[in-house]
Amino acid sequence: MRRLWQGLLVSVLVTASSMAAAADNHITVAAAADLHQALDDVVAAYRHDHPDSRIEVVYGSSGNLSTQIEQGAPFDLFFSADSSYPQQLVEHGKASGTPVPYALGHLVMWSASIDMKGVQVADLAQARFGRIAIANPQHAPYGKRAEQALRAAGVWDKVQSRLVFGDNIAQTAQFAQSGNAQVGLVAESLVLGSSVKGSFEPVPSSLYEPLRQSFVITQRGANNTLAQDFARYVQTAPAKAILSRYGFNLPEDAAH
Repeated sequence: MRRLWQGLLVSVLVTASSMAAAADNHITVAAAADLHQALDDVVAAYRHDHPDSRIEVVYGSSGNLSTQIEQGAPFDLFFSADSSYPQQLVEHGKASGTPVPYALGHLVMWSASIDMKGVQVADLAQARFGRIAIANPQHAPYGKRAEQALRAAGVWDKVQSRLVFGDNIAQTAQFAQSGNAQVGLVAESLVLGSSVKGSFEPVPSSLYEPLRQSFVITQRGANNTLAQDFARYVQTAPAKAILSRYGFNLPEDAAH
């Protein structure tokens, strides 16, 4: 009987150890939609050196993802398009440590059918620019900045009837790509990563608050070895080089 119990105990310990190892080899990441191509490339580069790791990424608007984490969604890391949502998670006890800045994002005016070179934000009041897509300002940082830019240029009220709202910045870019909107105020990273031809003009940074993007390890990922290691990797030179290719400024660049 003693041997039977010893055997069962060993079996339980081995099973528990295997489950812990499996958990440490798999993470689920919540990420702002502006990172869609860029973070995919960062994950691929990381997995090239760590082929046994499993990293699943769920993209959406920063506000919606933050709400899901608040409500207990099983995410180990959260990459936001701003710093306020990660900070909010820390303050609410839903994240571990402090938010880590990883990039500075940029807003551009993009069109698949109109030459946008030299176009000013104020020009969007002209009817020839048709429907204008922006992300929902209520939960998408890029949408909030788009509203700020349109207001600062004095055309927010003039373009109201022509605005098309995307749930997140990736959907907003899709509206512009598909022709559902003639112009999109979107993340530069998505334009640089798009296979669809088009024309874009940067929105002057003086018209909107900086898109200082930060990530945070959630409480769920606090003791996950892979979550911690991937968080470190995002701050290395290879990962930063990938982000730079997609138009992101790095935190140290933004300080100058």
